[in-house]
Amino acid sequence: MIQFKNISKHYQLKGQTLQALDNINLTIPEGSIFGLIGYSGAGKSTLIRLINLLERPTRGQIIINQKDFTALDARSLRQERANIGMIFQHFNLLQTKTVAQNIEIPMQLLGVSKEKREQRLEELLDFIDLKHKKNAYPDELSGGQKQRVGIARALANHPKILLCDEATSALDPQTTKSVLELLKKINKEQNITIVMVTHEMDVIESVCDHVAVMEAGQVIEQGSTVDIFSHPQHPTTQNFIQTVLQHHLPVNILNQLEHQNHHSIYRLQFLGKSAQQTVIQTLIKQYDVSLNILFANMTEIDGTVIGQMFIQLLGEENTIKHAIVYLEEQGVSVAQAAVGEQA
Repeated sequence: MIQFKNISKHYQLKGQTLQALDNINLTIPEGSIFGLIGYSGAGKSTLIRLINLLERPTRGQIIINQKDFTALDARSLRQERANIGMIFQHFNLLQTKTVAQNIEIPMQLLGVSKEKREQRLEELLDFIDLKHKKNAYPDELSGGQKQRVGIARALANHPKILLCDEATSALDPQTTKSVLELLKKINKEQNITIVMVTHEMDVIESVCDHVAVMEAGQVIEQGSTVDIFSHPQHPTTQNFIQTVLQHHLPVNILNQLEHQNHHSIYRLQFLGKSAQQTVIQTLIKQYDVSLNILFANMTEIDGTVIGQMFIQLLGEENTIKHAIVYLEEQGVSVAQAAVGEQA
């Protein structure tokens, strides 16, 4: 478990104090894939670098597995850092060293014997499926292959925690998908806690089971990924969710409706079992209403299906009220739809 207790971080810049983090209190569960998301300058990269104390907090404590990292002496901190691996946005591979040599660097720094280094190297090359690139140099690799080498290097000393600072933002979508699948495999098979910094909500959607949203050096919202996606509270969180799940009905769809009555349009949200039931079909059969499906999508987050649907519901006011009550009884969230310009 990783705990941030009353963490603040200040920088001095040209005689002025820049506050990067402001009184952060956050707990990252052991064995989770935890996402830190925010726009540029939110403080997320600073926060992740506090975990292995590449940056030291101005105030507060970093507690990892009940050990206060901020109170460790230099020798003890070096020992503890061996349990924390890190992968970077731009790979950070040494261009003059081969794939094998890059992966071996952390083991060499810890004084691991040549025999054990070679054994671990073969295990890692097999795990990242790059045995055929063992003697290649970084310039001979694709972006995805470079990041796989970076991941192998981070795993070299059997870490308990893996930090990923924008690890997929320099990759194309297909390569990003394969790297995220590899990270999920690492988490599942080796029970390594993974902390991911990103500004892409689809990365959070794909792999994270917990997420914290940051803005201006503060955590503005946190919780399980399913809860954050299904009930975002803060406007910034809602903006991020909007990139994955549509929260506004585009104006151009509204303009094409025969009955352009804003109050007849509803946003339905289906969560878990309700996403797999035939509630719409049953509603049409049982209630004397006219239902027009305007827009719908569905996604799966951490094994839970979340579906959304924009509908126009026309009929007698009392009948519509009963129809909405029926939907809510089936576990469907019903709200008057917002109309916006976003697609």
